[in-house]
Amino acid sequence: MEDRIAATLREDPTMATLVDRHGRLAIEPADDEFARLCTSIVNQQLSTASAAAIHERFVGVLGGDPTSDRVLSADEVALREAGLSRTKVEYLRSAAEAFRDGDGDLAREGLAGHDDDAVVDRLTEIRGVGEWTARMYLIFALGREDVLPLGDLAVRKGIEQVYNDGEELTRDEMREIAESWRPYRSYGTRYIWAEYES
Repeated sequence: MEDRIAATLREDPTMATLVDRHGRLAIEPADDEFARLCTSIVNQQLSTASAAAIHERFVGVLGGDPTSDRVLSADEVALREAGLSRTKVEYLRSAAEAFRDGDGDLAREGLAGHDDDAVVDRLTEIRGVGEWTARMYLIFALGREDVLPLGDLAVRKGIEQVYNDGEELTRDEMREIAESWRPYRSYGTRYIWAEYES
């Protein structure tokens, strides 16, 4: 994390405390966007621990990091035995088809000229990719620096815990809190997650 980013986040005294507590956190594009999308699909509606275990078994079934071909040719029974629901297997295959047929236009270079909302629109055309998964893709696959994924329960709970003693806040109130993190709301989000999970 660069000094300019830290300086922006530190303008919010509460966030400054989190930056001190958790050190420098990074937002960097993934080496492999498709593999990162698969991770987000596997993680949908799961606790961190179960998601990690299922993801490890999923990669085991594929015999390596996810690629479109590996996902499309993987044995469905083996994928189900790895802990994936039938629906998630379908979602992973839809994503694999979109990446295979889209010829790289869903990767970083292909989406470079699109703003965040356009990327979300594009990704949510894939069966099984909703708003949450698309925003995770913006942060973790594309390395976009100014994403505030309020569809993520841990982000909402984390903001309430850090800024409001655990009491409920509306999404508008959360957006207001995060205004001071602009244009680095992805970083602010990472600090909220780090605090929430600690």
